[in-house]
Amino acid sequence: MPYEDRRLEVLRAIVEDYVSTNEPVGSKSLADRHQLGVSPATIRNDMAVLEEEGYIAQPHTSAGRIPTDKGYRLFVDRLATIKPMSAAERRAIQTFLDGALDLDDVVGRTVRLLAQLTRQVAVVQYPSLSRSAVRHLELVSLTASRLLVVLITDTGRVEQRAVEFPAALSIESVSSLREAINSALVGHYLVDAPVEIEGLLARVDPQLRPALTTLSAVLLETLVERPEERLALAGTANLTRSTMDFPGSIRPVLEALEEHMVLLKLIGEVESPSTLRIRIGDENPVEDLRTTSVVSVGYGRGSTALAGLGVLGPTRMDYPGTIGAVRAVARYVGEYLAGA
Repeated sequence: MPYEDRRLEVLRAIVEDYVSTNEPVGSKSLADRHQLGVSPATIRNDMAVLEEEGYIAQPHTSAGRIPTDKGYRLFVDRLATIKPMSAAERRAIQTFLDGALDLDDVVGRTVRLLAQLTRQVAVVQYPSLSRSAVRHLELVSLTASRLLVVLITDTGRVEQRAVEFPAALSIESVSSLREAINSALVGHYLVDAPVEIEGLLARVDPQLRPALTTLSAVLLETLVERPEERLALAGTANLTRSTMDFPGSIRPVLEALEEHMVLLKLIGEVESPSTLRIRIGDENPVEDLRTTSVVSVGYGRGSTALAGLGVLGPTRMDYPGTIGAVRAVARYVGEYLAGA
């Protein structure tokens, strides 16, 4: 094979062996384990070039070589063949998710499933409120002047807020409010709510206007202007399988995982369900996570991404298997939401 292709095959072999053994890889073991068609001396020469170009490194004198972040990136971009899920695995995913009772259940099942399949830390973002449309808004009387507002979105999210009104509301007024606001908001995205509510205030019965003003202010402030983005996390203990993957200390990684805004930045910035994002080592914007890799993808209905999910683990990761699992699970969650 051409020289450059052979050198890439040597890199592929080093990555695969190091991921599976967690031991630096030498030229003799490469010659023994892989059908590279050349002598150990030729492999050593190829390894010297790969090291000079920054794709592999020697952790200790007289030791074998290990991939660098740059080596993993080349492997992912040019060498990795995505490992497809088996038919049994696909059936298991579908059966597991089909048993979900509601959105909380499906997110909980998804994050546990991802952690089990990849043996990494799994992160699943709830469908973003900013990308959700109103399915129904319910008003429940708690007292004469206090209502519980229950918002149900087309993605299955349920948000609740208690609202205190300046004056008591009759049963008829509550019913009229419910009818008016549902007629204005159902089917509209939450980001469009301000315009719809403004139009409703202009045309509603003047007697209802004070109560509707109070209700709309709470809706806009809590659900539109400051939408709460929620996450589910599972499999943190998987990071402790090999402390050698985290030079110095694993503590900064664990502390970063407690910051939900950090995790949202890593997996929540999605544009389409088909866009896979892989950040390796120093490519991570968060300094404390630069000993890790993050594989993430959007999930949703059709071409619309509603949120993101992914896994985080050491850079010594089974990238083909992880990418396959993340994509498969995201597809099934999207199908679940499409049928919800």
